[in-house]
Order: sequence, then C-alpha cells, then structure tokens
Amino acid sequence: MNTITTANRIPGFVWAYRFPPGAGKAERLSEDMQRTGLFDGEGFVWLHLNLVDARVAAFLEEVPGLNEPARTALTTHETHATITVDEQMLFGTLVDFQRDFDQETSDIGWLHFVFTDRFLITTRLQPLRSVERVRMAVEKNAAKFTNPIDLFELLVVEFQRTLISLVIEITEELNLIEDFVYDNAPRDERRRLAPVRRTIVRLHRHLRTVLTLMRRAAASDDEEMPLGFEDVAGRLTGRLESVDHDVYALQERARLLHEEIDSKLSSEINRHLYILSIMTALLLPPTLVTGFFGMNTSSLPFSGGGAGTEYAVVLIIASMVLAWWLLKRVNIL
Repeated sequence: MNTITTANRIPGFVWAYRFPPGAGKAERLSEDMQRTGLFDGEGFVWLHLNLVDARVAAFLEEVPGLNEPARTALTTHETHATITVDEQMLFGTLVDFQRDFDQETSDIGWLHFVFTDRFLITTRLQPLRSVERVRMAVEKNAAKFTNPIDLFELLVVEFQRTLISLVIEITEELNLIEDFVYDNAPRDERRRLAPVRRTIVRLHRHLRTVLTLMRRAAASDDEEMPLGFEDVAGRLTGRLESVDHDVYALQERARLLHEEIDSKLSSEINRHLYILSIMTALLLPPTLVTGFFGMNTSSLPFSGGGAGTEYAVVLIIASMVLAWWLLKRVNIL
C-alpha cells in the first residue's frame, strides 16, 4: 500500500480523529498536522474536509486505497443522493441540513463520504447538522465507535433524528393553519401553506431516494460489501421508513388542507357572485325603466303632467317588487 509522502498541511482541513483500537477516547488531530502518516498506524481515522479549498481534489489523489470513482464522489458538486458499493468500500452523497453558525436551518445540504475498514473521509461545502452532532458524540463517548461503519451509521441516524424534529415542527405549523382554515372567519392561508408543502415535498423526495439507494446497496454482492454493512443498512432502512411514513402523512394532510382552503375560497367567491347576481336581477328592471324614460323622443308617457316623476318612481319600485317576486317564485331567493 502506498503512503502519503507530501509534507504539506492537509488542504480544506476541518477536523480529523484517530480511533486507536481498544482506546476509550479518540485522538483529535491538529489542523497543522502533516500529511505524512495520517492513515498509518493502528485503528482508523475520520477526516472531514471543506470543499471550498480547491486543493482538496489533488490531496485526495494521494490518499491510499481510494479509486477514481471514490475520489469523484468526494469532490462532486452534484445535488442528489448516491450510495455505491465497490471493492469493500462505500462512497457517495447523503442528504443533510445546513447549519448557519450556531443556528440550525432547514436548508438542504450535501455530505460526500467514503469509508473503508481503515478510514472515513467526509467532505462538504456548507456546515451540516448531522456531521456536527456526530463530532460531538465522538468527543463525548468515542468508545462506542469501533470501526468507520459506526460513524456512518450515526450520520444517517442523526439525519433521521433531524427529520423527526422537522416533522414535529411542520405538524405544529399545520395545526395552526388548520385552526385558521376551519375557523368561521374567512382567511386565505394558501401563502402560509405553500412553503410548508414545498418543504414536505422536498423532504419526501430526498428521503425516498436515500431509502432506495440504501436498499440497493444492501443487496450488493457480499464480496463487494464492507463488513457489517448489510446489518447496518437493515437498521437504517427501518429507521428511515418510519420517518417516511410520517412525512407521507404530512404530505397528505397538507394536500387536504390545500383542497379545503380552495373549497372555502370557492364557496366564498360563489357567495359573492350569488349576491352580485341577485343585485343585478333586482336592479335590471329599474334600469330598463329609467332607460325608457331617458329617451329623447316625443310622446313619452307622463311627460306632459306635473306628476310624471312620481309615476316613474312608482314604476321603478313596482319593477323591483316584480323582480323580487319572480326570484322568490323560482326559488332563487
């Protein structure tokens, strides 16, 4: 096996941990450490890199045990999930959520990874929730991580836990929207519901993709699969499926709320049109009367006497009463 011989610092370095066998604590490696001997020694290493540094790709070419597809997976900027099993190595891209300094967001981020029995290498462009939580777990209790697949499993578990928290937040938001929708006061909640539905659709799409990829990777040839991955994939698939059911239920609930809002708005519009139609029907006969008497022609009725205006007003009222009676007769009013 080749070793890293370049004596420069690691480009894009965010953190690195070495997990010696049998040790109860992981050794956090310094950011000014040299490349030489990073992956030498017993145990395994977790190296986390920032892809903002353009030199990361050149550094990865020197890492022993990485083939070209794995290096491509670590440096890609594509925004879709992938999981590939090759030569007892697992690599690809996972969905995660971004962190903004100390604030967690619901913006989608992408974590690229490669792991073998000797190391786990992860790369990203933006700070991510799950990665930071796994780092904190390593700092708190590194003894439970005996090989890189344990770190990978916790990364996916933390993503699932983040999904659960988002499901709870979205459920509360839908509860508030639902209260307004079924309230007596008419309100248009479509603008408030639209971003919630968009978030749910994105979550469901990415979650279904990860589930499909996990099942496909678990069905790979045993000789190609990393040791223990089949059991890990089974556990992770079960966890993600439970969240997927919740997200699907939220999607259906949001769809029904949207339909209810549309139904209420349609009813309100129909009520307004009904009122306008009644007003038009009641005012049309008086309009005909005033139009008739407004003609500049000779021999108009009531034009010669002094009470012509009063007669015209009586005709207008009579026409409105007649229109009202006809509407009642045909059960429109």
